Amino acid sequence: MRRTVFNDDHEAFRRTIRDFIAAEVVPYYDEWREAGLVPRDFYKKLGELGVFGIEVPEEYGGAGESGFKYQAVIVEECARAGVSFGGSGVHTALCLPYLLAYATEEQKRRWLPPFVTGEMMTAIAMTEPGTGSDLAGMRTTARLSEDGTHYVLNGAKTFITGGVQADRVLVCARTAPPTPEDRRGGISILVVDTSSEGYTVGRKLEKLGLQTSDTAELFFDDVKVPVEDLLGEEGRAFSYLGQNLPQERLGIAVSAYAQSAAALEFAKEYVRERTVFGKAVASFQNTKFVLADCKAEVDAMQAVVDRALEAHDTGELTAADAASAKLFTTERAAVVIDKCLQLHGGYGYMMEYPVARLYADTRVSRIYGGTSEVMRSIIAKSMGL
Repeated sequence: MRRTVFNDDHEAFRRTIRDFIAAEVVPYYDEWREAGLVPRDFYKKLGELGVFGIEVPEEYGGAGESGFKYQAVIVEECARAGVSFGGSGVHTALCLPYLLAYATEEQKRRWLPPFVTGEMMTAIAMTEPGTGSDLAGMRTTARLSEDGTHYVLNGAKTFITGGVQADRVLVCARTAPPTPEDRRGGISILVVDTSSEGYTVGRKLEKLGLQTSDTAELFFDDVKVPVEDLLGEEGRAFSYLGQNLPQERLGIAVSAYAQSAAALEFAKEYVRERTVFGKAVASFQNTKFVLADCKAEVDAMQAVVDRALEAHDTGELTAADAASAKLFTTERAAVVIDKCLQLHGGYGYMMEYPVARLYADTRVSRIYGGTSEVMRSIIAKSMGL
């Protein structure tokens, strides 16, 4: 069926991204995987292409577009080619919404122009060792100095995507202790300069998948953060985080669908070329039935994702809607990609084949952005259960 979620501008952008990936990513991707991150200059190329400025207002150097569909195009094209843009997805899909919504005019003029060009890469630090999805349980603290000019930041974060190469990190920290009545209060966001004294990047974590996306531990030892770098109001970060979660989960749903669609295409191509017992693997009834099942699953995921993209554009995507889209697509992606890998036989287990990378990459989608169990809780609560 013809998709109607994207217009002519989106499709023109798709062609640009597809050509860019073929020229600037595919030839070097194996080197990036081995290094565990993309070259820092690659982010500047994305900036030159205009990727980082799509949703940034024109007065700060961006294109001033609204909505998530351009980002969805990028996700789909990366999956189609079996590659990724490293930690840049966090830069645009996670960090930018907070800067646009809560930064002051002075902060926007200071941060957004280099954000657009890729000269200032960002990451967001929420998760801490031992807390996982329980953000209210964070222990990183930011104490206001006696003269009121800066915060003193102490603590640690982990699983921070883009944390190795980030120039500014949106760090969630406690500026006031929790109370029995409100565990979620007292959390603030500080936009921390990574060159600050006492700021340390720990290990670059070795992951099962997403190998070109640098993921790090971060440590803060009496890091001084100017009060001018507080994002939004002190103590209100938990509500800010909740407002952006639907888009974050929508992005994960788009990625799960796109990875499934890509795996299906890789499997179709492989079984047509691969022969067993003198016959193409595609000629066996089992192969046809497996791929037919996968096609039906991918079609269903596409319908869910497209509906969610439209709802997001009109401001109607609820937290429960996003949770439902994420739960369905990520759980089904695991099944589809596994079946596609199986059709590759032993070669499907080799990382040189993109289906193996998709298999590894998609596993985390049921964990980050809220686990599948958390998604089920959100959906059940919306049902009055």
